Amino acid sequence: MCGIVGVIGRQDATPLLFGALRRLEYRGYDSAGIATLVNGHIERRRAEGKLDNLGHVLDRSPLPGLTGIGHTRWATHGAPTEGNAHPHGTERVSVVHNGIIENHAELRAELEAEGQLFSTETDTETVAQMVDLNLKRGMKPTEAAHACLQRLSGAYALAMIFAGHPELMIGARHGAPLAVGFGEGEMFLGSDSLALAPMTRRIAYLRDGEWAVLSRDDARFFDAQGRETSCEISISALPGGAIGKDGYRHFMEKELHEHPLVIGQTLQRMIDPATRRVVMPDLPFDLAAIPRITMTACGSAFYAGLIGRYWLEAEARIPVDGDVASELRYREPPLAKDGLALLISQSGETADTLAALRSLRQAGQHVMSVLNVSESTMARESDVVLDTVAGPEICVASTKAFTAQLSVLACLAIAFGRARGSMNESREEELVQALLDLPGRAAELFALQPAIQQAAAMVADARDVLYLGRGSQFPVALEGALKLKEISYIHAEAYAAGEMKHGPIALIDRNVPIVASVPSGRLFEKTASNLQEARARGGRLLCFTDQAGASRLGPLAEQVIALPDVHDFVAPILHSIAVQMLAYEVALLKGTDVDQPRNLAKSVTVE
Repeated sequence: MCGIVGVIGRQDATPLLFGALRRLEYRGYDSAGIATLVNGHIERRRAEGKLDNLGHVLDRSPLPGLTGIGHTRWATHGAPTEGNAHPHGTERVSVVHNGIIENHAELRAELEAEGQLFSTETDTETVAQMVDLNLKRGMKPTEAAHACLQRLSGAYALAMIFAGHPELMIGARHGAPLAVGFGEGEMFLGSDSLALAPMTRRIAYLRDGEWAVLSRDDARFFDAQGRETSCEISISALPGGAIGKDGYRHFMEKELHEHPLVIGQTLQRMIDPATRRVVMPDLPFDLAAIPRITMTACGSAFYAGLIGRYWLEAEARIPVDGDVASELRYREPPLAKDGLALLISQSGETADTLAALRSLRQAGQHVMSVLNVSESTMARESDVVLDTVAGPEICVASTKAFTAQLSVLACLAIAFGRARGSMNESREEELVQALLDLPGRAAELFALQPAIQQAAAMVADARDVLYLGRGSQFPVALEGALKLKEISYIHAEAYAAGEMKHGPIALIDRNVPIVASVPSGRLFEKTASNLQEARARGGRLLCFTDQAGASRLGPLAEQVIALPDVHDFVAPILHSIAVQMLAYEVALLKGTDVDQPRNLAKSVTVE
C-alpha cells in the first residue's frame, strides 16, 4: 500500500526522500509527494501518477531543507489526483499517512464546525486539520499530535513535521507498520526497513499503539496513553544497495528467473544436507499433538496454502481448514483446542492476515507463520516463523515468493508426517529427493519460453479464459487465473476440472481458451476426460503437462507444452511457474504495466 519516509538529516532531505520512495514503489501507488521545512516554513511538491512525474516537478522546482517527509499514495478516499496526493497539511503541520481513518467523516464535520477549511477528499487531511486546530489552541506539537491520536479510529501509520521545528518529527503506528531508523546525527522514519536500508541498518519497530518523537540525535517512544516506553533497536539484515532489474525488462521477468535460486535457497534452510531430512526450528509445541490446522492467507499466498493443504492432509494425515483471511474471523469457526494457526504472507504486514492471526491467537491457537520478511509485524507476533528465502519481491504480482512458500509448506508436510508417524523413512527420502531435484527442473522451464510465447498469442485476444486442474493442480489453476487477471486485465476463472459439467461448461465456445494443468499421474485420466468434454463443445485447449502426458494430449489440445518431468508431489510448484510465465507473456502482448498493474498494491495494509 502507501509508502512513508521521513528524514531529519545533515544534508538536503529531498534526494534521500526521493530515493526511499523509489525503494517503496513495489508497494503500489498512484501519486507521490514530498514536504520539507524551508527556512522554518513547510513547502510541498506533489504529482499524480508515477514517481517520475514527481521527479519532473522537483527538477522544475527544487525543494531544499534538511527535514522532510515523503509518500507514495494508493488511493482509498478520494481520486488519485495531485490535489489528493500526500503530504497534506496546513501552514503549521504536514502529514503523510498509510491506512484508513475510519471515523474521518464525523471528525471532519466536527472540525469544519470549528472553522477548519478542508481542501481534499481524503481521510488523511482530517489528521492534519485536527493537529492544526490543537496547535491554534496553544498546544505544543507533541501535545497536539497525541491529542489527535487519541481521537482516531482505524488503521494508520503517520509521520508529521511542524513549521518552525526543524529538528522535530512525530511518527505513530496503529495497525500499519512503521520503523524508526537511527543514524549519526540524523534520524529516519519508514514504512519498512527496505526504504531506510541505504541510510541506516539500525532500526526500531513501533508496536501497535505506539508513537515516537524524533530529534536529530535520538527518538523517544510513547504508548497510547502518552507514557514513555522503550523500543529495542535491531540491526536490519537488508542490503543497503538499490534493487535493480539486472538487465531484465521488468522486475517480474527478473523474479521469474529467480525461481530456481529461491527454491534452492529456501530448501537449504529447511533440509539438513548431511542427513537429507527436513529440519524444523525449535518449536514451543509438539507437532504430533496438534489436532487440526487452520490455514489462512490472502491472494496468491492463500492458493499456496491450498496446495499445502493437499500435502498436509495426504502425507501427514492431519485435517486442515482453509479460509481467506478477510472472511475467517467474521465467520467465527469453532476451533480445536491447542490447534495450529498456519498463516502465510509475503510481506508479513497484510492487514487481513494480521487481523486473522490475532483472532486465532485469542482463540487459543498456536501460531506459525510462513513469511518472506523476518522483521515484519506478523513475525513478531507469531510463535514460530518459517522463513522463505526469496529476497525482496518488487513486482506487485507475486512470483518467486509463491514458490518459496510452496517449498516451505512441502517441507512442513514432511515434518508433520514424520512427527505423526504417518510417513515412513523411505517416503520421506523420496519426497526430500523430489524437492532437491526441483531447482534444476525449474531452471529447465525457461527453455520453453518460445512455446509459452506462442501460447500467449492464443490467449491475449480473449475476453475470458478458463483455467482447470484437479487435486493439487486446482490451486495452480487459481493462481494462473489470478496472475492473468492481475497483469493482463483479462477476465479469467479457475475451476476444479470435475466441476465443469456442473455449470461452467455453458461458457465454453471457440472464443474462450482453456488453460489446463495436467501432469501425468493418478488424476490424469479423469482430467483428460473433462478436457475431452470441453473440446467436444468447441473449447480451445492449452495444456501444461509432462512428457508422458504430452503424447496423449497432443490429438486433443490446440497446444501442449511438456514441462520437465518431476515427482507428482512437487509438480504443483513447477506448474505454478509455468502459468506465471504465461501470464507475463500475455501481459507483454497486451502492453500493460507489468510490475505495477492498475488498482493493485504489493502490501495490502488496510482491510
